[in-house]
Amino acid sequence: QVQVMESGGGSVQAGGSLRLSCAASGFKYRQRCVGWFRQVPGKGREEVAGIKPVGITAYADSVKGRFTISQDNAKSTLYLQMNSLKPEDTAMYYCAARKTGLCLWLLRRVDYTYWGQGTQVTVSS
Repeated sequence: QVQVMESGGGSVQAGGSLRLSCAASGFKYRQRCVGWFRQVPGKGREEVAGIKPVGITAYADSVKGRFTISQDNAKSTLYLQMNSLKPEDTAMYYCAARKTGLCLWLLRRVDYTYWGQGTQVTVSS
């Protein structure tokens, strides 16, 4: 059974950093495309970053240059390093996995099948 579980959220001041982790079970990260999404109350879930098994990454314009997605296949863990955080980054962050490792697009929410429960990130000004 494929499952993903996020951790590492918390509260931080603007300009600070956090690293989110996503543990996988039932699959290997080198087999599937995976990504991070976020959502604030009253709005739709938006893309943040994605990565293919071969290491190709994609980022939303709002986080480029500040966030880095990476994966540790030996640990079956996906990471999202978030630097220079802004209050508008405040959201529930979700890890997601697709059924395949052959992905043309990485940042389309509808392409992802497996979702975690989310971890809250709060950035204060």
